[in-house]
Amino acid sequence: MANDAKPPRFAAVGAGRMGRGIAIAFAYAGHRIALVDLRVRSDEAWQKLRDEVRAEVDASLAGLAQLGVLEAAQVPSIAVRVELVRLDEAPRALSGAELVFEGVPETMDAKRDAFEHINRHCRDDAILTSTTSSILVTQIAALVKKPERFLNMHWLNPAYVIPVVELSTHAGTDAAVLARTKALMEQIGKLPVVCGPTPGYIVPRLQALVMNEAARMVEEGAATAEEIDKATRYGLGLRFAALGVVEFIDFGGADILHHASREMSASIDPARYAAPAILDRMMASGQLGLKSGSGFYDYADRDLGAYRRDVLARTLGMLRHAGLWRPPADETQP
Repeated sequence: MANDAKPPRFAAVGAGRMGRGIAIAFAYAGHRIALVDLRVRSDEAWQKLRDEVRAEVDASLAGLAQLGVLEAAQVPSIAVRVELVRLDEAPRALSGAELVFEGVPETMDAKRDAFEHINRHCRDDAILTSTTSSILVTQIAALVKKPERFLNMHWLNPAYVIPVVELSTHAGTDAAVLARTKALMEQIGKLPVVCGPTPGYIVPRLQALVMNEAARMVEEGAATAEEIDKATRYGLGLRFAALGVVEFIDFGGADILHHASREMSASIDPARYAAPAILDRMMASGQLGLKSGSGFYDYADRDLGAYRRDVLARTLGMLRHAGLWRPPADETQP
């Protein structure tokens, strides 16, 4: 980073895969971002890291250009917005950042070392986040000076493509900090979702169950990997791309899930397929979803015909995207 240049508004601490992906996301959105490496390195090792980072950033952007997302001529001007910063320049880079992403290896020792630097050099009103996928926000908050400005932020790979970022807050996270973080992420085209200090956030917790069950089906010989993948891409995945998981429960009916859970609990595994208590309570109170007017959502003031058409339109859109939509036949087939 040139000494006469104003430090970027954003910084990612840790120059690994996640830090690079975050840096590309901000650079693509038009922002300079400091990619800060806190390791002590020889000049040779530093040059090697610089070459690796530059090659990955260029290759990622070139891949987007090949797919028509941007023009190849735009790659250099976007890539140059990622400013790799060495340890001795880290204080200056961190002092200018208003939003900092910690993305060092997944150990508390590594996190502690990183936040010692961040606490020392970042300004007091900077928002601090950790991109950890496995350590609770409450654990890392204890390492942070002014923890009210701290939250976890889980990105989904590739970070510069997938819009969802999961924001995990702790009891002390300032509501204004959360609102400011959401606004900053929305400004770069991301879709922030919020959860509490829960293991696995939202997406990893759901997808781990699905992936483990798919592996178990292969192990049992229930279906081949190829058939499972076909079923999930064009059945499960296509539907859940058009409807959220909880929305899907309401759309089909909580009673359908309740009865399916009872049958599979009896025939496959009583623990894995046991319905949660909330589903039992909904059944008892008649909150079955769309069919009863309320479920996880309230449909009292909704135009249900328009809503059903919207769901159908979303689904047809996914079918067309997958190349699976077929027009009606012109003639009656024998």
